[in-house]
Amino acid sequence: MATADTTSDMPQDLRLTARVMVTALATGHVAFHWILQSFVVVLPEIQQTFGLNGVGVGGILTMRELASGLVTLPGGVVVELVRKRWGWLLAVCVAASGLGSLLMGISPAYPLLLVGVAVVAISHSLWHLPASASLSHHFASRRGTMLAFHGVGGSVGDVAGPLITGALLLVLGWRGILSIYAIAPFFMGFMAVWAFKNIGDVKEGDPKGLDLSQRVAMTKTLLRSHLLWGITVVRGLRSMALVALVTILPLYLGNDLELGVFNRGFHIGMLIAVGLLAKPLAGFVSDKLGRKQVLVPGLIWSAIFALLIIVFDDGIMLTITIGLLGLFLYPDQPILTAALFDVVGREVATTGLGVVAFSSFLMAATSSLIAGAIYETVGFDAALYYIAGLFALAAVVFALLPLSHRVNA
Repeated sequence: MATADTTSDMPQDLRLTARVMVTALATGHVAFHWILQSFVVVLPEIQQTFGLNGVGVGGILTMRELASGLVTLPGGVVVELVRKRWGWLLAVCVAASGLGSLLMGISPAYPLLLVGVAVVAISHSLWHLPASASLSHHFASRRGTMLAFHGVGGSVGDVAGPLITGALLLVLGWRGILSIYAIAPFFMGFMAVWAFKNIGDVKEGDPKGLDLSQRVAMTKTLLRSHLLWGITVVRGLRSMALVALVTILPLYLGNDLELGVFNRGFHIGMLIAVGLLAKPLAGFVSDKLGRKQVLVPGLIWSAIFALLIIVFDDGIMLTITIGLLGLFLYPDQPILTAALFDVVGREVATTGLGVVAFSSFLMAATSSLIAGAIYETVGFDAALYYIAGLFALAAVVFALLPLSHRVNA
């Protein structure tokens, strides 16, 4: 049985209302995804600048996934312990994304480029831990919806970033674009100090903290959960499919189809744009009907439309197919996060999220290399079969998990 949401408790702090908290978190989320997806658009230019092959490009995304994953496991535990400082942590994370973008923009060599990618990836991963856990805790009965709205912020960055980057490439080089993108996150970091000051507050009547022995005991119990590891496998397979897709699709559009930079940015942005409305709707339906009833069909949909790109590989039909592929491509992640919080307690929420994210990021890190190698040696179509197979396997595993409608506050 879900407890009352923060909004129904009428908190004294305006910053803890659904409207303000979700808006602020979603706005901060824009910055990370704007930088990350804009970076995907300029991959062909980066490939040319540093003389990389497909595996070298995959190595950039591997660094992103490794950096994201390695920080989440210890990060989940540490973030739990510094709950009162979540506001400062969120502020530092969003400012650090600007630093990472600047490092990528000024990088004279491939290794420094990887450092910049790692900084953005680490700050993005750490952001998700307190942001997701606070929304889950304050709005337990609507966590799927609230997490989806937080995800919409990311999707806005995913859409606007590629489109604007594609346009800017007509007049600026990729280095200048990424350097300019560093400015806004620095200012957003200062604003975040105020906006997220009390975001780690617990509800009245909730336990104020656990001693070390209690926390260790709860963590051991968490790690024995078959549901936790089942959700981890599903998220890992889904992440493998997604990172493989964003590795090879820009290369196919730029190298094989020789699309212009704006046209390339349009297609990558459209892949995410169609999910903007679908994301909150999917989250809302999952709150009402259950996570499995929404996510399993969504993963199957993604598998089917990945395969259809093989058939409709050019022209307007390719554009339509990419758009339809995006319908469930990004709305599925907030539902997976909500499913996790449904089965873990608040006291170990970020620890559980850290374990799941760590494992899935490691799985995804290998996938970009595999996809790059398949694209180079066999071709684009073979890489799409690989991606579709991952989506289909994730659907089967999630369908077999014994999830209930019980919601943990």
